[in-house]
Amino acid sequence: MKSSQRILSLLSITIITAVFFNAIQKPDSTIAKNSEPDPETQTHKTYKIKALELPENLNLAGERVPIEIPDVRERMERELLVNTYWQSNGLLLIKRANKYFPILEPLLKKYGLPDDFKFLALAESGFIDETSSAGAAGMWHFMRTTGREYGLEINDNVDERYHIEKSTKVAAEYLIKSKDRFNSWTLAAAAYNAGNYGISKRLETQEVNNYYDALLPDETERYVFRILALKEIISNPKKYGFVFDEKDLYTLEKTRIIKVDTVISNITNFAKKFGMNYKEFKIHNPWLRENKLNNASRKMYEIKIPVK
Repeated sequence: MKSSQRILSLLSITIITAVFFNAIQKPDSTIAKNSEPDPETQTHKTYKIKALELPENLNLAGERVPIEIPDVRERMERELLVNTYWQSNGLLLIKRANKYFPILEPLLKKYGLPDDFKFLALAESGFIDETSSAGAAGMWHFMRTTGREYGLEINDNVDERYHIEKSTKVAAEYLIKSKDRFNSWTLAAAAYNAGNYGISKRLETQEVNNYYDALLPDETERYVFRILALKEIISNPKKYGFVFDEKDLYTLEKTRIIKVDTVISNITNFAKKFGMNYKEFKIHNPWLRENKLNNASRKMYEIKIPVK
């Protein structure tokens, strides 16, 4: 091969190689453009954490919340933000509220308690069957001593803290007694958390007579504001970004009452007579804590049976 031909061949190879590597290092602008992330798929561009505007008419049982006080405003905003942006928990509370509020509302009216206190029950237990670390149980989270003091039957076999109708009656009695003592539904709600004596002592020591003026234990400081936040969010769910259909909400199965004044030696077998298994029976009668009803005193109990 002639030298001139060899030179041309080498030049050709060099040019082709340069073009190839250049194409790798600098991709076509169209390809590069198409490979950029779509802004609509980027969470930080579509998900917004917004500050919330506090309603001016916030109240608990008709008692106004003085949000013009900076400390009160900050505490209210805290609970509203926490319960709005803890979305999974918020949506579950909305679902459960639809299940149990229809039971609580007529009971609260019957026992003379303002309707807003259904949100206190929700704040206490979240409408789930769990015992607190301190031993409080049931929808209204009564301690054993308090429940017994107000007439609930509480033992290993029967625990009426889990009986919705009976525990609601006791909660109403307790809260109305506190309201009469403090002349305030707001302080009555605080006393449900800290106790009547605890609230009285703090008010006396600090020479104040208002929940919003008192310095209270941390949990009680947040307690009333959490009730208020749940009231606001559940009353206006779409305003706070909760989107759901009616079919998404929980409902309670219809039941009928049968009265029993005898021993039930085996609840599993008893439930089968009514077309239920043990678990179904306990869902509707959680106050029966064992697989039997001792009933040595021949007391009359009301047991709920689902209407199939």
